[in-house]
Amino acid sequence: MIKAKAYFQLIKFRLALTVAFSSAIGYLLGVQELDWTRAMLVMVGGLAVTGSANTINQIFERDLDKLMKRTANRPLPMGVLSITEAWGFTIVLGVFGLGLLTYFFNAQAAALSLVSLILYGFVYTPLKRISPICVAVGAIPGGMPPLIGYVAATGILGLEAWVLFGIQFMWQFPHFWAIAWVLDDDYKKAGFKMLPTPGGKDMRTAFQIMTYTLLLVPLSLLPFQFGMSGKIYAIVAVVCGVLFLMQTFYLMRTCTKKAAMRIMFGSFLYLPIVQIALVLDKL
Repeated sequence: MIKAKAYFQLIKFRLALTVAFSSAIGYLLGVQELDWTRAMLVMVGGLAVTGSANTINQIFERDLDKLMKRTANRPLPMGVLSITEAWGFTIVLGVFGLGLLTYFFNAQAAALSLVSLILYGFVYTPLKRISPICVAVGAIPGGMPPLIGYVAATGILGLEAWVLFGIQFMWQFPHFWAIAWVLDDDYKKAGFKMLPTPGGKDMRTAFQIMTYTLLLVPLSLLPFQFGMSGKIYAIVAVVCGVLFLMQTFYLMRTCTKKAAMRIMFGSFLYLPIVQIALVLDKL
């Protein structure tokens, strides 16, 4: 029972579920008629691949996780699971997820998922201790789930798929920088370089968070511009985007952890609300 719980912790279920949800949204936007069963299959495949990537991340960072308060109790730093067990788990998860996407959907979606897994597990993870560019690199696999879902539905890597990718890609920057601001003291213990400026929690970082959030507003209107959605979605996207942007102005004024936390929680709300609005507008 203890090991079962430990394996579940390796997946980082809440994070993986968020990623899988985005892939299901992409799938629902790509199909002509909504098919909730197949959307759930996309979610399961996305959950497995993401869980595999998250496990790779924890394998490589097991010694660093011991140094940080929020990660010290994870299964690998605590010795609940061995490295061999963790690698076995990540291989099984990855093969299952990629196999599911290939069998029920198409090889293109599976190939894109594999690229996402490699970028997150083997490129983004080591970059976290080298350069703040890691956030931009991590934003690529972070932005791919809705694109993968759309390709699973259509088999085509077209303009619509890239629009969905672009929105989620741009969202990653204020989201991760806000988290990095809140957890900066912990991240420094592990040598993670997540904030975009040498000064870290300063006006320059706050300004960059605001800039990327501002760019997200017109980017979020592209589905309406290209006929992927209607006016209801456009209104929701603008309202959510403006509210999200207002939170960044508060950070620029105060440069406080409290303001960064507001952006962090605001980002958790923004993405699913906007994505659900996309699907509901299609309905």
